[in-house]
Amino acid sequence: MRLASLKPGRDGRLAVVSSDLKRCADATRIAPSLQAALDNWGWCEPPLRALAKSLEDGDVRGERFDETACASPLPRAYQWADGSAYVNHVQLVRRARGAEMPDSFWTDPLMYQGGSDGFLGPRDPIPLADEAFGCDLEGEVAVVTGDVPMGASRDQALAAIRLVMLVNDVSLRNLIPGELAKGFGFFQSKPASAFSPVAVTPDALGGAWKDGMLHGTLSVDLNGRPFGRAEAAVDMTFDFGTLIAHAARTRALCAGTIVGSGTVSNRGPDGGPGQPIEAGGVGYSCVAEVRTVETIAFGAPRTPFLKRGDRVRIAMYGPGGRSLFGAIDQTVDAA
Repeated sequence: MRLASLKPGRDGRLAVVSSDLKRCADATRIAPSLQAALDNWGWCEPPLRALAKSLEDGDVRGERFDETACASPLPRAYQWADGSAYVNHVQLVRRARGAEMPDSFWTDPLMYQGGSDGFLGPRDPIPLADEAFGCDLEGEVAVVTGDVPMGASRDQALAAIRLVMLVNDVSLRNLIPGELAKGFGFFQSKPASAFSPVAVTPDALGGAWKDGMLHGTLSVDLNGRPFGRAEAAVDMTFDFGTLIAHAARTRALCAGTIVGSGTVSNRGPDGGPGQPIEAGGVGYSCVAEVRTVETIAFGAPRTPFLKRGDRVRIAMYGPGGRSLFGAIDQTVDAA
């Protein structure tokens, strides 16, 4: 089953989307918003699935699905907790700013609580007040949970996953060192993120969802050129069950909690930093990584952070080139 939130409205209008992402059907008679459906999942899931089947079978005509009319599946959420499951990424970005990485990062997930009171739509511009902030894209995977009890096991956490989606977790890299130096974490350096047009139930992903991980190539394009083609299930140190259980260690998580994977990042064949696509590698899911690799190779970064007018596209494709989640396609704009 595939769900979307259509504009307008602060929480969007819930719709069921066909597997080819060409048609959708209004689902507000079942639940007015995705959050409302998640709050009452036991009651809402069966009729939502029945509507999805009717749309797939052609019994419900629906309407043309327009990704540009979508808000993020949850336009706002009770909680957005972003992990760093790809420790290779953490190692590289910390290296870039001269910070040591404790060995515990390989055994204990790193996670921060981001702003969730408002997310960008998948086709909304990225507002940038000052290019000197060092705006960066971050291609990620995220899951939406049902209620998760405090102290949940990994298996309980996996059973609580309701939906899977993609993320552009925007970062302002030049603000991060100063904020972290205060010892209180991210705030100004983590503006609003954007999520894919469609959120998908794990069962609808088939073999692409296995062992608490999304298996597939995360396609990241920058200004119309391939920038990253990393494999989402490769070099993922912590699966989503582990990430959710980590978040729930000392608190219960309410339905509608979003948990992110962190930037998808693959090592090179030799175990070192990955290589750009033009050099035969799988590229990168954020600018910070390529800048680190350039610093290692040339003594200084050559790739600039995002400027106004730059265009970012993030998607994932299944068999036959079918888009699984729709595309995050954003242009950096003045705030």
